[in-house]
Amino acid sequence: MLIEILKNMFSRDLNKLKTEIESYKNEAILWEVDTNISNSAGNLCLHLIGNLNAFVGAELGKSGYVRQRELEFSTKNVPREELIKKIAETLLVVISTLDNLTEEDLKKDFPLKVFENKTSTEFFLIHLITHLSYHLGQINYHRRLLEK
Repeated sequence: MLIEILKNMFSRDLNKLKTEIESYKNEAILWEVDTNISNSAGNLCLHLIGNLNAFVGAELGKSGYVRQRELEFSTKNVPREELIKKIAETLLVVISTLDNLTEEDLKKDFPLKVFENKTSTEFFLIHLITHLSYHLGQINYHRRLLEK
């Protein structure tokens, strides 16, 4: 049951991320920062894509994805259509990985120690949902603040 809930939530929020990126009237603003905002929407989008591909795709799905976290924040001016394509690809990776997990797998330790203490896979997947939602809110705020 939890796997279906996770699939629903990841689908909902990754589709909302796509909608947010598409909602920028001026594509160049995706990459702007303001004195009160340290990360652009484009970089937050790349960060979410990297985060989910690393922790869900590579760690749980054995996709072979190699994360380059520093590039998530230093890369600029990726075309909107490429971001949208990467979001769609990430959604497929997340869903296919979750489809291959069992409820028993969720109870096991997450393969990496990310926090101070080991966590269960279900705990870490819920953390990833909240992380996605947090940055999704930042992207929404970024768009509304900078697109006047």
